[in-house]
Formats: sequence, C-alpha cells, structure tokens
Amino acid sequence: MGSRKHLRAERVKEEKKTKYIAKLNNCPTSPRKMRLVADIIRGKEVDKALAILKYTKKESALRLEKLLLSAISNWQAKNEGVRIEESNLYVKEIFVDSGRMLKRLRPAPQGRAYRIRKRSNHVTIVVDSKNTNN
Repeated sequence: MGSRKHLRAERVKEEKKTKYIAKLNNCPTSPRKMRLVADIIRGKEVDKALAILKYTKKESALRLEKLLLSAISNWQAKNEGVRIEESNLYVKEIFVDSGRMLKRLRPAPQGRAYRIRKRSNHVTIVVDSKNTNN
C-alpha cells in the first residue's frame, strides 16, 4: 500500500473511533415506508426519539427503536464512564437506502403476468453528543 493510501486509511480509522453508528441491512419493508418514520426522528435528542418511536403505530418504528438502542449501546461501549444524560446524545444522521428486491410474478388474465417487487431497505443511524461548551 502506498504512503498516501496508508495515511488515508489511518485517518479513516481514527474518525471511526469518534463516530457511533448502527446499521440495519435487508429490512423487509419498503424504503418509502421506513423514510416516513426516519424523517420524524432526524435531529432529535435520543430520549425524545425513543419516546416518539415507542408511540408511533408504524411497524418500521419498532425496528428503528431497536436500531437506535443499538446505536446508543455502541456509544456507551466507546465512552465508558460517561453518563448518557450528561452527554446530550442526539440523532445526527439517519438515512434509508434501498436494499435488494425480490421479484415475483402474479398471474393475470388472458395469459399475462404482473410483476411484484418486494422491496427491502438498509437503515443507518449515526448518534453524536452535543457539546455544551459551544
């Protein structure tokens, strides 16, 4: 590996130590439905986001709640000895990407067939703490 690539790899490695991420891959709901719930909690503080997700009636809210708890535990693993209440955690980024698509055929009249696309998605949550000094 060249020196530039090596330096870049080291810099990316250092950035990952301060980034707190949780990912959910191949979730069997359509990305459009998941984005409705994801947009609600983007930028919110973690405790408010958990409360919102708990009382949202959408199925994707349950999956996002579990994913957000995973992101919080990832933050705790990297910041031992720091209390969550004092750190002012918030949802810095949340994005929903399209996952793989299962393609099926449904029989239709007169020898035709309709295509059914069963969509899935990938969700990524990035949690960060707000600095009270700024």
